[in-house]
Amino acid sequence: MPNWLLPENIADVLPSEARKIEELRRAMLDRFRAYGYELVMPPLLEYTESLFTGTGHDLDLRTFKLVDQMSGRTMGLRADITPQVARIDAHLLNRRGVTRLCYAGSVLLTQPRGLLTTREPLQIGAEIFGHASIEADLEIQELLLFCLHQAGLKQVRLDLCHAGVLEALLEAVPKAEALESALFGVLAAKDVPQLEAITASLAGPVRDALRALPYLYGDVGILDEARRRLPAHPKLHAALDDLAFLAGQGGDAAVTIDLADLRGYQYHSGVMFSAYVDGVPNAIALGGRYDKVGQAFGRVRPATGFSMDLREVASVSPVAARSSAILAPWSQSSGLREAIAALRQAGEVVIQALPGHETDLEEFACDRTLVERDGAWRVIER
Repeated sequence: MPNWLLPENIADVLPSEARKIEELRRAMLDRFRAYGYELVMPPLLEYTESLFTGTGHDLDLRTFKLVDQMSGRTMGLRADITPQVARIDAHLLNRRGVTRLCYAGSVLLTQPRGLLTTREPLQIGAEIFGHASIEADLEIQELLLFCLHQAGLKQVRLDLCHAGVLEALLEAVPKAEALESALFGVLAAKDVPQLEAITASLAGPVRDALRALPYLYGDVGILDEARRRLPAHPKLHAALDDLAFLAGQGGDAAVTIDLADLRGYQYHSGVMFSAYVDGVPNAIALGGRYDKVGQAFGRVRPATGFSMDLREVASVSPVAARSSAILAPWSQSSGLREAIAALRQAGEVVIQALPGHETDLEEFACDRTLVERDGAWRVIER
């Protein structure tokens, strides 16, 4: 086998794509900072006990594992940065008030998340800790939609769900925890025959409500139908109120409600959302409330946030990375060196052509050149 081949769903990022990804990363992190989010950089490797705390079995299956030769303990290559950020908030920062954190880094997956996606996403995201009410969810939703528009992605569809709906329906059901594990999978897949089989032994009102969930999908008007078809449970109606509020704050995004879209249910504890754009078969971004993770770290701490794969965003983003540059000749002239330094300090890309390679400029469009005129170095159009 040729020694340059890479594993399946692993690929190099070449200069033009890397430049676009990096510009999007900088723009999004700058936006996060404008909202008051502090950047953190968790390690690529952690002990598995820490990586999987409060995240459910799914993350365990997606994580590459190895044995630490120094301690003999099992370590994992992170498949998701969000639990690491929750750990940082709970045990390292240990603040009492609201904390806003953001991150950007590579993760590694044993299996790709979607059709034709990479197993090495560049995950970027933002999280709010310490505020349990809907205002934090709204800020996260607003920030996500702004980032997608910043990447030039139009016609965004925001799909909303709420973990509290299923929790409320199962509150009075014996052995609800065992039933949840089976239910959230068939509901997410909208497997109606299997759903009917699982709920056959339940009491009539709960059984009928659970069987109605796959059909409660559509625009915000579906929430009125949900109020008619589901039990009048205070916790359930509070969840529907949260969804109605966020749906009304979607801006230009087309907002849909899907009360059976419970992917990540074991991980989330409140509002959940997925963002979709043209050209990507799977969700371009995922997020929601995940208070259970902080509790699993030994500190009850409300949390909500979102994340996305920058490589996937860049692959469909119409925003062109800047490739224009200034071509400068090669010379030891102090005047030329000073002129080049001043241009670079001002943010310009200046490429000094090496002797004999004046035309080797494949990645940048040198639309201007630096020339000496009347004893001074000036930039002119090529």
